Amino acid sequence: MTDTADSLDSLDNLVSLRVTRSGHVAEVTLLGPGKGNAMGPDFWRELPVVFRTLDADPQVRAIVLAGSGKHFSYGLDLPAMMPGWAEYLTGEALAAPRTAFLDEIRTLQESVSSVAAVRKPVIAAVSGWCIGGGVDVISAADIRLASADAAFSVREVKVAIVADLGSLQRLGAIIGEGHLRELAFTGKDIDAARAERIGLVNEVHPDREALLTAARELAEEIAANPPLVVRGVKDVLSVNTEQQVTAGLRYVSTWNAAFLPSKDLAEAVQAFMERREPNYQGE
Repeated sequence: MTDTADSLDSLDNLVSLRVTRSGHVAEVTLLGPGKGNAMGPDFWRELPVVFRTLDADPQVRAIVLAGSGKHFSYGLDLPAMMPGWAEYLTGEALAAPRTAFLDEIRTLQESVSSVAAVRKPVIAAVSGWCIGGGVDVISAADIRLASADAAFSVREVKVAIVADLGSLQRLGAIIGEGHLRELAFTGKDIDAARAERIGLVNEVHPDREALLTAARELAEEIAANPPLVVRGVKDVLSVNTEQQVTAGLRYVSTWNAAFLPSKDLAEAVQAFMERREPNYQGE
């Protein structure tokens, strides 16, 4: 693929994402720089810039979103993100730091929501691991495809966090409340076969190369249709869930700003850094 659109020139210096274009299809690739394309400060800053730029580009009619290397994303880059949140997450945090943390959560939510808000269809192509924040991002896409080695996890509960970036708000309409509650309560991993059975992904392909080929072909098929009509279809479909998602995101951001700090969260972070199983006490 080659980038030929003048309006994409501003995206040349990205750190966490790469954007290319072929014809009317743009491809956004997660680059990390954290291991497994983990999502650190650069990612959350750059994601909305990329999708707003693609939204404004009249030459782009469909978007493919994929991870570089073997994995889509390990999710939130905890080592990169936690130092900046230390003040917010102590049990002694008063109104000012909690309000600042509320603003931080809503900024991250808006970053993910930029994927849903773009007026061109977005196809997420998932290979390898798609964990936590990765699931939030693909939940904001219009269509999800996977390779046979893909694995998914709404894993926030495992690190003493209520998922707050969109999975709990968007996945119910995609996979149904029963499946969503099971995944969110347990934090379990599911493979590509189950993801297809429950409707999280539309199709499973043998490997990453076949997956990307299928995603690009589907994007080209969409891009061949009248662009304003496709945009209208997405707009009409989004009305069904948009208000509910917005209200849910606002509620969970307020809930987490109030209740996220806990001894269990501190234990989760410590256990992660020490590479051991956490011992939760419900405190």
